Amino acid sequence: MFNYIVLLFLASCSFFIQDNDKPKIIKKHLAPKCSRPRTVSDDVSRIMLHFCSIAPEEPNNPYDLDKILALFENNGVSAHYIIHRNGQIYELVGEDRVAYHAGKGKLPFSPYFENSLNAHSIGIEMTAIGSEKDMMMFMSKERYAQIDKKHLGFTEAQYESLNWLLKDIISRYPAIKKDRQHIVGHEEYAPLRRTDPGELFDWKKIGLEK
Repeated sequence: MFNYIVLLFLASCSFFIQDNDKPKIIKKHLAPKCSRPRTVSDDVSRIMLHFCSIAPEEPNNPYDLDKILALFENNGVSAHYIIHRNGQIYELVGEDRVAYHAGKGKLPFSPYFENSLNAHSIGIEMTAIGSEKDMMMFMSKERYAQIDKKHLGFTEAQYESLNWLLKDIISRYPAIKKDRQHIVGHEEYAPLRRTDPGELFDWKKIGLEK
């Protein structure tokens, strides 16, 4: 009887710990113009990773979330999630909608999803700034030099939250496998206009190779 009670206690503790390990996702939905409802043909089979900031405009304050989201809305773009520097996950667009994050492009392998990856993917932004090389198409060297080095790259909290979010998404979409054919960077899809998540992103920290 004692052992039975102990097992029940341990089981309840395990459930409690797992429940508390789930990050709180805060909803900060963007305007409807930044996405569209999914249709039955919009089967989700890919996850695309991005970085974002307002470093070109404000190199000394690159991660003001409200200003980043305002920039998204002003340009009519979006992602399903954004992971802030402290690891907080925000939902910007519900997964039942197509977010406008991939744009025009083509994967370097089949299926190419030429100019159509939005409809088949979940987009994840991370507030981060790439290397000088990554940021060359967005800002001058002089502007880049103004950025405090603590703002460069990705935080451990972001990797932790990203790992949890990837696992959660994959558990709900059987077509998404945890490999580099299904989890891609924007730079692979649109190499002439995007460099994210860039060379400072450590793919090994999410269990993958670059």
